[in-house]
Amino acid sequence: MDIWHLSLQISFLKYSPFVQRFLNLIGLTICLFFFCVSSVVSMFLNTLTPKFYVALTGTSSLISGLILIFEWWYFRKYGTSFIEQVSVSHLRPLLGGVDSSSPSNSNTSNGEADSNRQSVSECKVWRNPLNLFRGAEYNRYTWVTGREPLTYYDMNLSAQDHQTFFTCDSDHLRPADAIMQKAWRERNPQARISAAHEALELEDCATAYILLAEEEATTIMEAERLFKQALKAGEGCYRRSQQLQHHGTQYEAQHRRDTNVLVYIKRRLAMCSRKLGRTREAVKMMRDLMKEFPLLSMFNIHENLLESLLELQNYADVQAVLAKYDDISLPKSATICYTAALLKARAVSDKFSPEAASRRGLSTAEMNAVEAIHRAVEFNPHVPKYLLEMKSLILPPEHILKRGDSEAIAYAFFHLQHWKRVEGALNLLHCTWEGTFRMIPYPLEKGHLFYPYPICTETADRELLPTVFHEVSVYPKKELPFFILFTAGLCSFTAMLALLTHQFPELMGVFAKAPLVSEDRC
Repeated sequence: MDIWHLSLQISFLKYSPFVQRFLNLIGLTICLFFFCVSSVVSMFLNTLTPKFYVALTGTSSLISGLILIFEWWYFRKYGTSFIEQVSVSHLRPLLGGVDSSSPSNSNTSNGEADSNRQSVSECKVWRNPLNLFRGAEYNRYTWVTGREPLTYYDMNLSAQDHQTFFTCDSDHLRPADAIMQKAWRERNPQARISAAHEALELEDCATAYILLAEEEATTIMEAERLFKQALKAGEGCYRRSQQLQHHGTQYEAQHRRDTNVLVYIKRRLAMCSRKLGRTREAVKMMRDLMKEFPLLSMFNIHENLLESLLELQNYADVQAVLAKYDDISLPKSATICYTAALLKARAVSDKFSPEAASRRGLSTAEMNAVEAIHRAVEFNPHVPKYLLEMKSLILPPEHILKRGDSEAIAYAFFHLQHWKRVEGALNLLHCTWEGTFRMIPYPLEKGHLFYPYPICTETADRELLPTVFHEVSVYPKKELPFFILFTAGLCSFTAMLALLTHQFPELMGVFAKAPLVSEDRC
């Protein structure tokens, strides 16, 4: 190897004069090339007219405007900047960067797993567990304000619910039930009420009493009286159908219908007691109903129980109910999530101070309360504005969309007083709720603690809520990415240059040539 290096050095020395001349020739050629190029460029720029500068700045303004429009469209559709995504996904790996798209914690992976488990029908509409009485509450609002609090879509869903729960194939065997089967399909309220009276003339019909209590009674006391009559008739039908339920599919359907009627009556009676101030009686009726019919969780009676227990300020029993229903396998609701947050906030809210927390940091109890608030806000981000009275409340609809504006209205309508009763709870909510959106990955398809926020909620809420006098709340938008702001600034700057060049072409030409002249002098 040493001999080879030595022979290479000898040959290089032998031909070194030639090599030196060749290198000198290359250097001279490069210098001449740059001199010619600079001369041509300088001559080209000196011969340019002001119209060229106008065209140049106008074209750059147009290009930056097109980039801005494309960036904005891409952001609206996918929730991220196209330039930023290309930089992170393609350029950063080439430069040796770390891919930040990989999940950084277990919460994100849990959210994506929950997303996979979520069914296709994300925007399922649920019966409002705390829905008001049409005759005693909704109609009174219409008489006073002249506005219709319920939309046609909402009332049509209620009509479908009534036909599902209060009718069966064997209704033709009982004349009163046959009349009520037609009454539930009537669109005209007066026609439904007349049909209910006609059914009662034949026999004591539980569903006829239900209809009159819901739509004809103008006070809660009158509605309670009618529900008590319905309970007497409903219990008789339930006992008879219970004895015959195993005699065939027809009797099974009839027993199922009679069970639904009985549960509905007892639940509404408990709600009447709650509205009339007999809260302890209402709690007992709800507990008895949940023990008697434990499988009928579709009615969400536990949400009525939670609200009544909060009214009694029986927070230990509230925690016990939450421990049973705030389970990972059960569907969540705003009532469950925000009640859990209220109980956590209650432990620290009376002494919470943002200034003190910023100086010393959050304690363990305060951290738990903040995390519970973040969890609740992620589930339904529309609730805080109603609880903080940043947005006006309206009467809740008869159906709600979980995680939507309709559920937020229904929750805040009944639970705002419970938040106000806990000292400092609303202050803690006010200081912490907006921090939720900095924690949730974007776009919305990723989720954090729950399955992704459905993008169809706004459309469904517009059908459930009276948009004539209510502005539907939408999911809080994130701030615009840097590259959209950058392209907007670039577009504005180049457009201003184009305008100045068009108005003052000679002056702008002088400014454009000034850097070239200074370089030539150097």
